[in-house]
Parts: sequence; C-alpha cells; structure tokens
Amino acid sequence: MMHRDEGDDLVRLVLMGLPGAGKGTQGELLSEELHVPHISTGAMFRSAMQSASELGAKARAYIDRGQLVPDDVAIEIVKERLDRPDCVNGFILDGFPRTVPQAQELDKALPTLGVHLDAAINIEITEDEAVRRISDRLV
Repeated sequence: MMHRDEGDDLVRLVLMGLPGAGKGTQGELLSEELHVPHISTGAMFRSAMQSASELGAKARAYIDRGQLVPDDVAIEIVKERLDRPDCVNGFILDGFPRTVPQAQELDKALPTLGVHLDAAINIEITEDEAVRRISDRLV
C-alpha cells in the first residue's frame, strides 16, 4: 500500500483570505485543473450537519444558536473530510483554517492522516474591496 504522501501528482493547498477575496472561484478553477476536490468550510459543515454523525450534531447545535463552531469540533470535521478516498491525490481547502489555533491544530492533524500541505495561499484584497464584492453578490 502506498503511503498517501508518496507520488509526484499530489497537491494539497489551503486558500485563505477575506470573504469575497476569490477563494471559492480560484479553488474551483484549481480543482478542475488539478483534479482534486475543492473543499469549502461551509460545504464541509453543511455535509456534516446533514449526516447523522455526532460531529454533525455538535456543529449544528452551535450554528443553530448563531455561534461559531469551536476549533476542536471544526478540526475533527476537517480531518474526517480529508480522510475520504477522494482526497487521496490531494485537496484544496477553502476557508480553513481561519484562526491561528485552527492552523496549529491542522498542522498537528495532517501527519495523522499521512499528508502534509504543499502550500498555503493568502489572497489579499482590501476590506473595502471585500465589502464591495460581497455587496455585489446580494444584487
């Protein structure tokens, strides 16, 4: 059995940036080009909540109260998602990690899955541009 980190065609990226920076757009384009799943935080949480899993129920309890999902629950959901067969050749994480503690936990978790990150890309835009782009989505 090949260790997940072996091979030349693997790509594991994290896309970071303000809401509206283009993480989703770039993630989708890269996903198609590199043939790896584009995994957004929102989609991951929605999927977990729709499942009958204990983690999904925990996430739903926080979200239903209008609270952020705590880091420990978020990292477990991410680990569960990255351990699926479609991630064996890589992945593009969109919007996770969002905080330094989440980044530290992700850094600890990836070796337990037999993978490492190839790159973290921060897409920088001004706050004014982020507000403009998000406002345009509402129209």
